[in-house]
Amino acid sequence: MKTTIAKYAVAVMVAGLFGSVNAVAQQEQAASLEELLDRVRESRVSESREHREREAEFRRQKSNQQNLLQQARRTKANEEARSERLEKTYEDQEVQVAAKRQQLQERLGSLKELFGHLTSTAGDLRSNLETSIVSAQFPGRAEFLDQLIDKMNSATQLPTIEEIERLWYELQRETIEGGKVVRFTDTVIKPNGEQLQQDVVRIGTYNLVSGGRYLSFNPDGEKVEELTRQPAGGFLSSAADLEASTGGFTRVGIDPTGPSGGSLLSALINSPSLVERWHQGGIVGYIITGVGVFAMLLAIFRFVVLSGMSSKVSAQLKSDRANTNNPLGRVLKVAEDNPGLDGETLELKLEEAVLKERPAIESGLNLLKIIAAVAPLLGLLGTVTGMIITFQAITIFGAGDPKAMAGGISSALVTTVLGLIVAIPTVLMHTLVSGRAKRVIHILDEQSAGIIAENAEGK
Repeated sequence: MKTTIAKYAVAVMVAGLFGSVNAVAQQEQAASLEELLDRVRESRVSESREHREREAEFRRQKSNQQNLLQQARRTKANEEARSERLEKTYEDQEVQVAAKRQQLQERLGSLKELFGHLTSTAGDLRSNLETSIVSAQFPGRAEFLDQLIDKMNSATQLPTIEEIERLWYELQRETIEGGKVVRFTDTVIKPNGEQLQQDVVRIGTYNLVSGGRYLSFNPDGEKVEELTRQPAGGFLSSAADLEASTGGFTRVGIDPTGPSGGSLLSALINSPSLVERWHQGGIVGYIITGVGVFAMLLAIFRFVVLSGMSSKVSAQLKSDRANTNNPLGRVLKVAEDNPGLDGETLELKLEEAVLKERPAIESGLNLLKIIAAVAPLLGLLGTVTGMIITFQAITIFGAGDPKAMAGGISSALVTTVLGLIVAIPTVLMHTLVSGRAKRVIHILDEQSAGIIAENAEGK
């Protein structure tokens, strides 16, 4: 330690000497060597005084450090002794805790099994109450069960008789409320986010209705929300009848899926309607629909025309005079206008007259046949196009969502269904119209052959 102090003192003296020389050099130049020497001596004397003061301060600080070191050692010894006492106390308390736990287990006896059943029952009931629509009328029931479960799982607390009796009461209330149809007032959240105070009718644990609309129960915050989409048919009118009823029996549609009050109903109403499925066909679906409508109109028009034409031909068969308002009458008119012709010439003229009548009779039949053949091909085109789009989406986004992929394939198959829906009735209508046309043509051919035969017999 003394060597270190001596080295430090020498370093300070050297630094002071260089500092004094620099200070003298920075001053104005001395007039003579003697003046310069005096200045150097004065500077050295002042710096030697400062160095002695610094050495004295250093010695004082060293003495203080020794005192602090001794104090720290005493503190360390005291803390080590305290630590040993605490460790001993901890070990003694661990022995006492183990003994108390053993005593607790012995005193609980069969109550331990009872608390296990209570915990299981409370857990099941809590999960039921959180999703039950009865909680819309009686909110906050699950909070008590949370506290009860925490207490029964604790090693320092036991449930009271009142808490166990309340658990039994909540079980019974949930069962009884499941068989009631009751009315209460609650806040209903509309699809646009508006919140209104409305009278709500609860149908057991199945459904909530209000204002002739079906509601859903959101366990998160125990909110009652109106379904964005409502079921079709007479469900809404039956729900309104139930709200207006004051007694007796009322027919109403309910969701049998249980306490969530709307899972099956939501799945059903989220299924696309026929119009929505038709729109899924896209441009190809619209084209197929247009072609189908045109085919039906054309088939109906031709059926009506041929039916009228057939009735006129039937009337002509019963008449002795040729009437030009029907194909048969015009053919017979040709025979009446040419009574003196030979058989071959008359046959040619009658065939010519029948050929003139054929285009009007068979008009639209070929078009119906073409539509019946093209409609399925258009449907197949739409399906292939939709499948290409679906697989492109799978390439970009992956196949992690089977629901989205199935939805794309379902939309692609809509055009195939539309093509078949158009083709099948078009084929039937073509067959029906073609039958009417063939009947008329058959009568014309038959009557023409009869006229030719009579002419040949007369000669």
